[in-house]
Amino acid sequence: MTQDNGPTPARLPAASWTVELPDEDATIRLARTMSYALQAGDLVTLSGDLGAGKTTFARALIRILTDDPALEVPSPTFTLVQTYETPRFPVVHADLYRVSGIDELAELGWEEAAEGSLVLVEWPERVGFLTEAERLDVTIGLVSQGSSSARVAVLTGTGSWAPRLARAQAISGLMEASGWGEATREYMLGDASTRAYERLRLGDRSSILMIMPRRPEGPPVRMGKPYSAIAKLAESVHPFVAMNEALRAQGLSAPAIYGMDLDTGLLISEDLGNVACHDENGPFPERWSEAANLLALLHGRDLPTVVPVTEALDHAIPPYDLDALLIEVELLIDWYLASIQGVTVSGSARQTFVNLWKAVLEPIVASPATWVLRDFHSPNLIWLAEREGLQRIGLIDFQDAVLGHPAYDLVSLLQDARIDVPEDLELRLLGQYARQRKAADAGFDMGEFARAYALMGAQRATKILGIFARLDRRDGKPQYLRHLPRLERYLRRNLAHPVLSDLKVWYETTMPSLFAAE
Repeated sequence: MTQDNGPTPARLPAASWTVELPDEDATIRLARTMSYALQAGDLVTLSGDLGAGKTTFARALIRILTDDPALEVPSPTFTLVQTYETPRFPVVHADLYRVSGIDELAELGWEEAAEGSLVLVEWPERVGFLTEAERLDVTIGLVSQGSSSARVAVLTGTGSWAPRLARAQAISGLMEASGWGEATREYMLGDASTRAYERLRLGDRSSILMIMPRRPEGPPVRMGKPYSAIAKLAESVHPFVAMNEALRAQGLSAPAIYGMDLDTGLLISEDLGNVACHDENGPFPERWSEAANLLALLHGRDLPTVVPVTEALDHAIPPYDLDALLIEVELLIDWYLASIQGVTVSGSARQTFVNLWKAVLEPIVASPATWVLRDFHSPNLIWLAEREGLQRIGLIDFQDAVLGHPAYDLVSLLQDARIDVPEDLELRLLGQYARQRKAADAGFDMGEFARAYALMGAQRATKILGIFARLDRRDGKPQYLRHLPRLERYLRRNLAHPVLSDLKVWYETTMPSLFAAE
């Protein structure tokens, strides 16, 4: 009778990448490429004959991770295990050539050293369980003909490493094809999403690498659909590309795209820089005014509802429909009230909440729609002083764009969730926007727009209170909680509009603490 010792590499998902290494510099470049994909807890096994180059690869990788190109990295042939501290995580470098089995490995304190570390193992076959684990294996071999320094590396990722290796290969290929193959990569601060960004530097030039793999299918929450589908969130990088080129076609400063891999979800685009339209004290009025002008111009145009991704593929901009708006406001109940306020909402109270919101949102949904970029706020507005007019506002993060009421994006700007916008500036720019719209279209109804502004402001504040609570409790990002008081102030102000009087009663009854601060 045989014992089942769990999955073997043959049963795990696997990906493979073969890389020619004509010299030691190529080995170092491969180590640098893979360094960006590594995480604490990873196992990397190094295979190949004596003298094939395993220690050369490991030494290059450790020097890159420690950011010390002159670091002494001896082969651990005699010490067996050598540890290093790096800014990202500890590294354990082991040579198991003289290890006879798992018991001897335990005597070395293997488990304690390996926990939370990147583990690099030469001669992993000396301890069988390592070759059955999820891992990245780098097998280096001599090239039979040609230069004596030439090598070939076969990288194999098993289990969770399979998609990561495939992505690393795709990034390398895209960088080479786009002329950025020799660039260094710098991690950038992420946002509230699962997207990742890196800045590529090549001499005095820079660009942005965006990594946006296709969104995994979430659990069905309503009508057999996941939340992302109901809320009209981008499922892949395709909407970003489409809206990027559509905005550029309108003469606006979305980044130029230098290269893309749509299947993998990768883009290399223009680096618009990091000069914000605000500082720690709030908006720069001139820049905020220009952003409001941009919206007035855009909302006054006849814009297409279908925009191309490529010559052969179109993107239909989805409607910001009633289902999307309602499921967003329900985040308040599911996350903010439940986890922040400790309030449990009964089924009947929840239904009343939804019905009240439905009644006020139906006219909004029936109104003429325009492009709603949806994240037109401080993190995504970049000041480009060297450009002219509205092109001084650089735009990013618009992949979730929908067709909806123009008041939403103006609220996003003037009731920014992350910075304080002075009320007098908000009112001045609201009036500025309305006058520009009225001058371009005599049929523009200022009173109707003011009602819609308050309504969309209440909807957005309600939604983001839920989102920021979810980022804290579900995603472990408590830094968003510091913005809750600002959002609560916005919500109170918007609920004061007569169009929201019935909804205000619900909020007063269910969350009286919101109004206790008045």
